[in-house]
Formats: sequence, C-alpha cells, structure tokens
Amino acid sequence: MNQPALRIEGLRKRFRNFELGPVSLRVPTGAIYGYIGPNGAGKTTTIDLIMGMGQKDAGLIEVFGLDHEKDEVAVKKQVGYVSPDLTFNAWGKVGRLIRFYRSFYPDWDDAYCEELLKRLKVGWDERIRTLSYGSRMKLSLILALSHRPKLLLLDEPLAGLDAISKHELFTELMDVVQDESRTVFISSHNLDDIERFADHVGMLKDGKLLLEGSTSELVGRYRMVDCTTSNGTVPGTIPGVRVQKQTANRWRLLLDTSQTSTRELSGMGLSEISESPVTLEELFVALVKE
Repeated sequence: MNQPALRIEGLRKRFRNFELGPVSLRVPTGAIYGYIGPNGAGKTTTIDLIMGMGQKDAGLIEVFGLDHEKDEVAVKKQVGYVSPDLTFNAWGKVGRLIRFYRSFYPDWDDAYCEELLKRLKVGWDERIRTLSYGSRMKLSLILALSHRPKLLLLDEPLAGLDAISKHELFTELMDVVQDESRTVFISSHNLDDIERFADHVGMLKDGKLLLEGSTSELVGRYRMVDCTTSNGTVPGTIPGVRVQKQTANRWRLLLDTSQTSTRELSGMGLSEISESPVTLEELFVALVKE
C-alpha cells in the first residue's frame, strides 16, 4: 500500500468551549482532498495543528511518513500553506515579499514563480496593500507553489473570490496535481467546487469526522427517498435512515444504502417509494443540520 501524503490518527485538541476529535483520516498521495464542515467544526484547527501552530492533546500527524513535530523542518519544506489569515503588508511590494520567502527554500523555482505571477496576473512591483482580496489569495498561492511542495494545505482559499478568480485558482491546482506525487488538502464551504475537483472528502461536524473517503463512493452510497407509511412504522428507527421531512404519513429520508437498501424498505411497511441520487451539498446539509 502506498504511503499516504497525510496521515492523522486519534487527533484531539481541547479548548474551553470546543473539542476537536478524535479525528483519523488518510489523504492519498496525488489526491485533492476536500475537508468540509460548517463554521466552527474544527477545519482550521486541524490545519493549524498540521502546521505546528498549537499543541495537540493527543494523536498522531504524519506528512509523508514524517512526524509533524519531531521532523518539523523537513515537513515544512514539503508543505505549501495558504490561509485567508496570512497578511503580507509589512513587506510593502510583491517582489520584496517573494525575495524574503525565497530565502527559506533551497528548491525555490524562480522561473515557475515568474510563470505563476503572469498566469495569475499579480505584478512583481505591485504594492501588497493595494491588492484586492482575490489577488492577495493568488499571491499566497504563488508563494506556496513556487518551492514546488509535495503537499498543499489550503484553508478556505475560495472565501471571498469571484467566479473568475475561483476558476483561475482551481485551474492552477489541477495543473499542480497532474504530477501524481503532489497532493492538495483543501478546506472550503464551496461544495460545488469541492465535488467537481476533490476526489476524496472528509466531513466534519462539532469536531467529529462524520464521513471520510472517496467522493464518488460516498455520494453514490446515499439516496434521497420519498415514501409513505400506513402501518405505524417510524422510518427514523431504521438503520441508515435520517429523516429530512415529514407531512402526515409522507416522509423524505436520507438513506445510507450500505446499511439498508430501498428494496428492504418496502418490507418494513414503507410504500410509494421513490429514490434519487444526492449531490455532495445535499448530503452535507442532510448530515450536519440539526
């Protein structure tokens, strides 16, 4: 079995009013992994812990088999990090910031950096404080990519971007992972883009991982089912069923077919059964809503 790009086992982090974990996940090398969840679910906390920003309470984090604490320097040489919280105004101009970043990475690729500046339309002599939010995110991506990291950690990189900027960013990401040794771990609320581009997902709620695995397999496993009941059966008690809506004896259900099939439902007192596939966004909303 190939070594995963990122391996997390039993990760825990406690705060005064929130606890992350235990979280366990594996990000295959060469994958685009979408880490999704509502605000406050623990996505940024997870990424911060991977980057060594904060002390975990328990668990294991490995990047290409390296411990993120014991091998911190070696890990960070292989990781590119993008976050909306990164600010670069202190460096004044784009070129000055790039020269500063470049000094930390022996493998910095000047030609690739220039190419990215042109493709993402960020000027070497532009003042950072005058850049739009979208252009600052592009600059952050340029800095993360120019030393050609094996793993990209992207924390909400699409937040605040217009449709054109999102398209440019994802086009660049797809180019990056054409080389199967490169991996992207991205947290985002934009589920349409995650479903189109991410081949693996992890779904987080209240610090706990609800689902994790191949996007197509997870989405394909669930069905939205409309049905009626006439014998007093309570669908919410059936394994793999989550009630979405009830009107009298009519029900809308989210069904996990790995636990109960639609054929089995008919033998449990449900009738007029119709089913439809779900999108990742529909699955997300159905699983995380109260």
